[in-house]
Amino acid sequence: MKSHVLKFWAALAAMAILPAAGLFAEAAKPGPVINSGDTAWVLTSSALVLLMTIPALALFYGGLVRKKNILSVIYYSFACAIVVSILWVICEYSLIFHVATPLEFNADGSLAKKTIDAAAALTGIHQWIGSLKAAFFNGIGINSVHYNAPTIPENAYSMFQLMFAIITVALISGAIAERMSFIGWFVFIILWSFVVYMPIAHLVWNPEGLLAQKGALDFAGGLVVHASSGVSALVACIVLGPRVGHGKNPVSPPSNVGYVFIGAALLWVGWFGFNAGSAVAANGLASSAFMVTHIATAMAALTWLVLEWIIMKKPSVIGACTGAVAGLVAITPASGFVNVEGALAIGTVVSLISFTFMSVFRKMFKYDDALDVFSVHGLGGTWGAIATGIFAVSAVNSGGKGFIDGNPGQVLTQLMSVGVAWAIAIVGTLICLFLTNLITGYRLRVTEKEEAEGLDISQHGEQIESSN
Repeated sequence: MKSHVLKFWAALAAMAILPAAGLFAEAAKPGPVINSGDTAWVLTSSALVLLMTIPALALFYGGLVRKKNILSVIYYSFACAIVVSILWVICEYSLIFHVATPLEFNADGSLAKKTIDAAAALTGIHQWIGSLKAAFFNGIGINSVHYNAPTIPENAYSMFQLMFAIITVALISGAIAERMSFIGWFVFIILWSFVVYMPIAHLVWNPEGLLAQKGALDFAGGLVVHASSGVSALVACIVLGPRVGHGKNPVSPPSNVGYVFIGAALLWVGWFGFNAGSAVAANGLASSAFMVTHIATAMAALTWLVLEWIIMKKPSVIGACTGAVAGLVAITPASGFVNVEGALAIGTVVSLISFTFMSVFRKMFKYDDALDVFSVHGLGGTWGAIATGIFAVSAVNSGGKGFIDGNPGQVLTQLMSVGVAWAIAIVGTLICLFLTNLITGYRLRVTEKEEAEGLDISQHGEQIESSN
């Protein structure tokens, strides 16, 4: 009898313990391991990339325009930080980086490769756009991770990517400076972010994206940021038409070369977050990207300086700053794939391309790209994307192997990617400008009177210095 009672209580204990054990097993399922060093670096990089827009780009562009338009140009950049940030959390981040693929982790907390494979195998709509599953950051907790960055919180990754979305549209403002109305710019920011930036970013940077599946290489935004904004800038300045007196009156000198220098210097510093931060980890790849970014920038500035010295007999501060920015642009897509030798080549060639286009072809075609956004960003980003296919070496990044490393096909892939990015930028920008003009009641551009008065006063009722 005693043995039966013992068996009864043993059975009851088993019924209670086994389900509890199952619950503990479920709770112990492998999950992400967040690395504090990686997180700190990406948070720092995010701040550096925001610095590139406000105040760096704002000052760089502001110093290049006439005094009566400085504030309007600064406001173009500041408005991008305001508007895009809200769009981002509503749905833009989700539509670029999220699909309905559940994350799975190995026992050590690393992301299971089959998760990436499953995502990349998706076809149809997710090759072009993500989903709304993370709209308003739904489901993103303080310890959530994204499969592009499994060692940092998703909030850190999403904020890092937000800073790219902000500066990309801000870059366009340099081409339409001194003549696009603020209400026109405000509406254009919203439309362009969705119509142009969102699809290109998804195509390239999401494993489900079509160009990512085709093997396109863009470490930090040569296609997504610079080619897209530079080509869009060209389209926008042509549609808006030239400033009053452009090509007839003497060219007005920049209002403040000091602003230009400070802006360029801050861009150079901030760009380390832009490129090295794109490793989304504090590791050897980030260090390599940091190094080649600096070397390519210095080489491009040196090349521009020498060209001006030879042709114009006087090397200018603005010229060196422009060359440095061109170098930063060109190394961006290649920064996580090339070595120092590749960086030197990329920096040299981009200055030759941009300087020649600004000196010869811009005058030939007579379009009014106020601050040469297409020459520096459009052509610089395009060259950088193609150069990535030439100079990428697996010794730097096993995910990239270019022409000099025995993979000539990568150049063709890069050319195809450039073609897609250019097509989306051209068609998308035309659509955005058309819709902006309708929405604003045909106020895309300021009137001749407002332009003559200056956009600081006509659009904002302020000026850089008071009349008192």
